[in-house]
Amino acid sequence: MLNIRTQIVVATVLIIALVIIINMVRQKRLELSYALAWLGVGIGTLFLDCFPQVISWLSKMMGIASPTNMLFFSGFVFSLIIIFVLTISASRNSIRIKQLAQEIALLEKECKERKEF
Repeated sequence: MLNIRTQIVVATVLIIALVIIINMVRQKRLELSYALAWLGVGIGTLFLDCFPQVISWLSKMMGIASPTNMLFFSGFVFSLIIIFVLTISASRNSIRIKQLAQEIALLEKECKERKEF
């Protein structure tokens, strides 16, 4: 278990990070769809920081030896979720870029054909 001073420091850092993420969304420097994953992780971590007995209870329920191992497992799962969201986004952007390149090529071909007549 963390002592109270460490919990306060972690909570302060998390709140500052959440405020920065929210401001980036407001200033249109970060899309909400990407920010939601980070906000979820931040709020979840803040909750676990404020109520450390929850992580102990969860680790016992899942049969994990110690709360620290549960935290590492949770971090791994959250990382996989964020990677999956980013992979979906990269795939979607790749498809859009391909379609735009094809449309540009068709427009260029049409412009060249019109110049010939």
